[in-house]
Amino acid sequence: MSSQFAPSNPVSPNIAPSVLPLVDIDDRAFPDEAPAKPLRVMFLITSLYVGGAETLLVNMMRQFDRRRIVPLVGCLKEPGPLGMEIAADFRSFSNLIGHKFDVAVLGRLKRLMQQEQIDAVVTVGAGDKMFWGRLAARRARVPVIVSALHSTGWPDGISRLNRLLTPITDAFIAVAAPHRDHLIHVERFPESKVHMIPNGIDCRRFVFDPGRRAAWRQQWDIPADSPVVGIVAALRPEKNHELFLRVAERVSGSIARTHFLIVGDGPRRQALEQMAAGLNCRQHIHFVGNSTDIPGALSAMDVFSLTSHNEANPVSILEAMSASRAVVAPQVGSIDESVVHGKTGLLARAGDERQFAAQWAQLLEDVDLRADFGSAGRRHVLQHGSLAAMTRGYTSLIEQLFREKTSPRAGVSRGTP
Repeated sequence: MSSQFAPSNPVSPNIAPSVLPLVDIDDRAFPDEAPAKPLRVMFLITSLYVGGAETLLVNMMRQFDRRRIVPLVGCLKEPGPLGMEIAADFRSFSNLIGHKFDVAVLGRLKRLMQQEQIDAVVTVGAGDKMFWGRLAARRARVPVIVSALHSTGWPDGISRLNRLLTPITDAFIAVAAPHRDHLIHVERFPESKVHMIPNGIDCRRFVFDPGRRAAWRQQWDIPADSPVVGIVAALRPEKNHELFLRVAERVSGSIARTHFLIVGDGPRRQALEQMAAGLNCRQHIHFVGNSTDIPGALSAMDVFSLTSHNEANPVSILEAMSASRAVVAPQVGSIDESVVHGKTGLLARAGDERQFAAQWAQLLEDVDLRADFGSAGRRHVLQHGSLAAMTRGYTSLIEQLFREKTSPRAGVSRGTP
């Protein structure tokens, strides 16, 4: 842990980027006059391992118009692969907390926010970063305090301690309409403070690519004519890869040539590999780990499937739909806003192994239906899930809150309380 808050070391230049290059946003996207100076916004997260929320954050940071928002990132724990990747482009800080009960993190974060002259703090996800980040921002007299949440229930369940800080929080960000309702009616956040900003992806990047499809299949020794079902998700308990493997075993019994791609890494990897080793289809299960080429991985698949216990508006589904992949997903959270059953994909009851297996088999055996779902899914994402729209939403909300909090009537200023 660095007591001087030294930025993380930049990544080696030979590591291929897994996120967007810097992009200039069209001035017409922001009709209001730009602020006199850009706002320095610190995003606080546990770490930047490759996952949906983490990749989403990094892509959005790269998309911000630097004349309006200068993003910084603080990782309570290690930076992770994405944290190392962006260190050359952004001021980033890591290892800010020593252990779960490290109360000294409060002073550490307060000093960091003051040192960096932060105008707004956005905590990403629930847990320690949501608690210590908001409390430190209050102590540092940061004008704007926001919490962005990405799922319903664990791991984004809100503890009693985090609820106590609701009065000092200026806004809570939901990622879909049902998620907003959940934050209001289940988590009991004030309706006036809950704002919906849908997740978004770069639809120019996530496209089906026949060349990448061939390269991926060659790399993993998958015949060109073999069907492939895949998942892209961090190997964490809530993603329920155990169900994915059980369904794979069922489907391989009837469609023996099927291969299964598991893209992502995390704490459950060893246990999942051990489970896969005991399955009859073990030779067709490929643990890819983290990848810098998610569009290529998606292109290699015929069916994309999540098997999570809970979700809100998962980025991986939007990416798969943008790449024209047929999707099978659990009917949890706000997934049904993207995966419209029978139109852009199929929905199964969460945890229902038989139903997932039947739907995988249906799509693997029906090429035309897969194509129809893939085309409809891409059209849906083009209309409703752009990265630029999400970035504009964050920019507008932060700027509006900053104006309100720093007006002469509000009486907010930096300094020691």
